[in-house]
Amino acid sequence: MKILITGTSGLLGLNLSLAACSTHDVTGVDRSQLTGVPFHMVKVDLLIPGVVEAVIDQTRPDWLVHCAALANLEACEADPDTALRLNAHLPAELARVCAIRGIRMVHLSTDAVFDGARDPALGPYTETDTPHPISIYSDTKYKGEQGVQQANPDAIVARVNFYGFSLSGKRSLAEFFVNNLSQGKRVNGFTDVIFCPMHVHDLGDLLLKILEKGLGGLYHVVGEEAMTKYEFGLAIARRFGFDETLITPASVEQGELKARRAHNLYLSVHKISTALGETIPSFSTGLERFYAQFQQGYPQKIRTYTQVSPVFNV
Repeated sequence: MKILITGTSGLLGLNLSLAACSTHDVTGVDRSQLTGVPFHMVKVDLLIPGVVEAVIDQTRPDWLVHCAALANLEACEADPDTALRLNAHLPAELARVCAIRGIRMVHLSTDAVFDGARDPALGPYTETDTPHPISIYSDTKYKGEQGVQQANPDAIVARVNFYGFSLSGKRSLAEFFVNNLSQGKRVNGFTDVIFCPMHVHDLGDLLLKILEKGLGGLYHVVGEEAMTKYEFGLAIARRFGFDETLITPASVEQGELKARRAHNLYLSVHKISTALGETIPSFSTGLERFYAQFQQGYPQKIRTYTQVSPVFNV
């Protein structure tokens, strides 16, 4: 299959492109130019009027996976107009063009569309629960979901939360813990933020399976296990052999972050697991994959794919 992947300098876009290009004809789209990657690249700004249609007509993909976004919560608060254009208007336009041309589309959304006020004892959020965004980022991402669903009801909207190694080495929470703990630096771990992390390659595998199976609609595609960010940090420290006492339990409310963070992002994966007919990879499986990549020099490898100009990606 010919796959067009947007945001290929980002954490998900790059890892997915690298994994998929061994079995598919992959073209990456980004505002920056990556060098040395084993897939085709198109350097372009998708926000320029007419460019979306031009790129899709030029590459003629069977599938489109839209990873590009303004994902930095603080940057969204500082520039809500850009956040709206990237996170809401662009995915809706891609969905419209894909619907007209009969291209299967996956749009990546976020678990943060929920306000996190739900008591974890009541169980996880499901796809039938009504989102309530509490930040510019989450609001624009929810608007993006709505725009995609209205323009292309057959498109896949996947709410995600993932970690892994990135081009800059600084894009995921897991990298934050590895970078600091490996240097013996003290860090905070939030005890009042619950989430369901999934390794980026496990997520990429599931996205391709969703496309292969011809699914459509809204799915939660996150890890099967809910944990606090403090517990996540401890798990990484233990697997890598770092000093876990360097992680200080803390509250997200004690920091100086402008964007509000949801406290409980425990999402159900029952719908996607049932649709695919398989269990979601466990957290321990993903963590082992992350550790193996570290041991094999994967972080250093992907950093050789240098980028020429700044971008706004996941």
